[in-house]
Amino acid sequence: MTIETTFDSNYRKVLVAARRARQLQGGSHALIHSQSNKACRIAQEEVAAGKIAYVKTDLPVHKPLVEGPAIPILAS
Repeated sequence: MTIETTFDSNYRKVLVAARRARQLQGGSHALIHSQSNKACRIAQEEVAAGKIAYVKTDLPVHKPLVEGPAIPILAS
């Protein structure tokens, strides 16, 4: 498990900002001063300022074994 401060994709950046926005809506205090009152915008600014980190687990990804055809065949 490692703590990451840089983002490997925009998708992860959006997920982290969304989770932080939910924390702000739940009552957490902002880590930076912002002109906006909206939780989503404050979270985006915190991520851009490098104030937000996330934990990346080192668990390998396991794909499920699929027996037979991967696409189901529908009989008509």
